[in-house]
Amino acid sequence: MTLLSFMKESITAKLISPSGEEVEKIIEIRTHPITGRTSRIALSRLGQCEPGTDDFPEPPPDARNVEKCPFCRPRVESETPRLFPGLSPAGRLTQGDSILFPNLFPYGSYSAVSLFDNTHFVEMGTASLSSYTGCFINCRNYLGQVLSYDPKAVYMAITQNHLPSAGGSLIHPHLQINADRIPANHHRFLKERTDAYFQQTGRLLFSDYLNHEKKDGSRYIGRTGNWEWMVAFAPEGFYEIWGILPGATSLRTPEARVWEELSCGVLNAQKFYRSLCRNGYNLGLLSIEIPSSRAELRVVLIVRSNYAAWVRNDHTGFELMLGDMATFTLPEDTAALARPFWK
Repeated sequence: MTLLSFMKESITAKLISPSGEEVEKIIEIRTHPITGRTSRIALSRLGQCEPGTDDFPEPPPDARNVEKCPFCRPRVESETPRLFPGLSPAGRLTQGDSILFPNLFPYGSYSAVSLFDNTHFVEMGTASLSSYTGCFINCRNYLGQVLSYDPKAVYMAITQNHLPSAGGSLIHPHLQINADRIPANHHRFLKERTDAYFQQTGRLLFSDYLNHEKKDGSRYIGRTGNWEWMVAFAPEGFYEIWGILPGATSLRTPEARVWEELSCGVLNAQKFYRSLCRNGYNLGLLSIEIPSSRAELRVVLIVRSNYAAWVRNDHTGFELMLGDMATFTLPEDTAALARPFWK
């Protein structure tokens, strides 16, 4: 699969309802235009209220427990590690109120944590624009330092896990940063796919994807400066939203205002998720820092099951064992719900 293809088909499941009627339930199967993986939309569950989303959940039990948080000041100075002098003589990087330091439990050669500020708990969608902008720029600066220190550590990522339901181990808001010489699965696939597409067409894959979605219009949401936002055609997470920065293939090139524009879009998405009474989400921004990279910058956001007692997880045996994500909302409907947050 080398050219962009937006494929979908419907299948039916026939059953006898409890009342004795013959019923057909429709499932839409979509093929992801980038990965080729399939995802399923269980249309019979449209409008069904997920448990724990009737209203916005209460804050986590430790939302006010700042005494033991290693990311709260002044403990952050004594309870977090320091960068090697080759990366930063000061041991930590700062940008405004953001502080960046190594991850005490690293996932790769250059794992780090970037705090937004000294606020211990921030409900999704309520963070300040400046805190996100400073944190993103701090991450960008760190990754630039890594590349100068180790030019082969070109596979880079900025991620966020908001609340334990999204994989967060500490609720103090932060981004995770990683750089490695060895590509993650998504890095490896993106490099292969974007290279092959460029060789065949002479064009950039995500720019063409964006142009298709803007012309189609049904999943396109809007823009924040240079970033263009849309709902994923074949979602691999609930209410999956993409932001694409067309033409940009390196984390090091965008100016400060472009990171502010990204932050604005991320906060728009969070406010939309909050309107659905969701309190957890994941974010991911990948890059391949080589001159020949054709992988444009794309941020992916997905909402997660609420962090609340007895809430059902959003990944079941179907996703984990069959490999197809199953969601319950048409991407076109998600886009219609999200657009007001970009106005």
